[in-house]
Amino acid sequence: MSWQIVHLADMPPRPWRNGGGVTRELACWPEPSNWIWRMSVAEIEHSGPFSCFEGVQRWFAVLRGDGVRLCVGGLSQELTSASAPLCFDGALPVDCELLGDATQDFNLMVRHDRASAQMKRVAGEMQFVADAPKIIAIYPIKTGARVQFCHYTLELAAHSLFWQRLDAGATVQINAENALWMEVDV
Repeated sequence: MSWQIVHLADMPPRPWRNGGGVTRELACWPEPSNWIWRMSVAEIEHSGPFSCFEGVQRWFAVLRGDGVRLCVGGLSQELTSASAPLCFDGALPVDCELLGDATQDFNLMVRHDRASAQMKRVAGEMQFVADAPKIIAIYPIKTGARVQFCHYTLELAAHSLFWQRLDAGATVQINAENALWMEVDV
């Protein structure tokens, strides 16, 4: 499988039902209507509740803006563009309070009975060796990133999602000033 590339600017915004923001869906697998995993970028324009996603593990990372205070199942946590991504159960009630102006945020959701995931920030160089077949994805935030995979090098543009299914033993090296790294075990 070759790298799938999705540019944020090419994806149309879809308004939230509660009017609090918009979402741009970057990828869902195997299909949009019946996904096992889904990656999107949201713009939160107003404080308010998140939608409930029963049976879904959610990952959330602030990309830009002043940040948010999320109250997830009664526990409060402030997140900024420097914070580690937050993982939480999508069935829990979530209230979001903006810490300033609107934010842009990355969301990874997986149906926990079908898959599991991880998300982390990359600042510098990171090497990854797949311990099993899995989906990996990279989202460079402010600047591009460089990825070495097999015998070639890719230059990744900022504000774009790059993803691919890897076989066990595959090696990827990423060098990024500021990016998100995701792994999905399906």
